[in-house]
Amino acid sequence: MRVLLADDSPSFTSAAIRFLSLIPECEVVGRARTGREAIEQVNRLHPDLVLMDVRMPEMDGLEATQRIKRGIEPPQVIVMTLHNHVAYRRRAEQAGADGFVGKEEFGTASLELLTDFDNRGGKPS
Repeated sequence: MRVLLADDSPSFTSAAIRFLSLIPECEVVGRARTGREAIEQVNRLHPDLVLMDVRMPEMDGLEATQRIKRGIEPPQVIVMTLHNHVAYRRRAEQAGADGFVGKEEFGTASLELLTDFDNRGGKPS
């Protein structure tokens, strides 16, 4: 499973990459610090899955998700945020996100989502 990590926090990105490297089925193929970079990386790298932060400079993750999901054969997009509010979940759904994870539960929730994603051949439940 080819994963693109889109987040502007270097400390979170480093921790997430360390965590994802422990999952044999996962390969982090790219990183993006802005929504615009995430779109460019998706078009260039063709990941299976994008882990997308909500709040990033230039273009937020929700707008980037919406643009990515409009593409031909878009990857799955899981939106991540520190702000685990119902309003963010609703906006992520409206943007076309395939899942939503609070950053405080990244390890356990991501492992569950990634395992489910892989077991379904790249399709979330």
